[in-house]
Amino acid sequence: MEDLLIERMRCVLLIREMSWVEKKMMGGITFMIDDKMCFGTFRGGLLCRIDPEEKDTLLATTDAEIITQGGREMKGYVHIQPPSYESDHGLEFWIDKCLAFNPKARSSKKGKKRKKD
Repeated sequence: MEDLLIERMRCVLLIREMSWVEKKMMGGITFMIDDKMCFGTFRGGLLCRIDPEEKDTLLATTDAEIITQGGREMKGYVHIQPPSYESDHGLEFWIDKCLAFNPKARSSKKGKKRKKD
């Protein structure tokens, strides 16, 4: 089932002519766009990185759930159960939310340390 979801996500990105990198993270596959986590598979569902300003609205109007790791909330990330993305329209809704936030998202990529002279 996860393989089918990954293939569907790839198709959405191909149709949108996006470039991405796939990485194994958090027990699933994460799609990185512009060196930033964007969305992926997570705990039998979908991991979405959304605009934190939309979090409360999406939690109230969809079946999105807050993601916690080590007892702490992962701000800006939500977990989506399969019924919300079984249709192409549902999957595209969540991927579009992630893609809309991606330009504003901070990269977790560590910069090289500069040597002190």
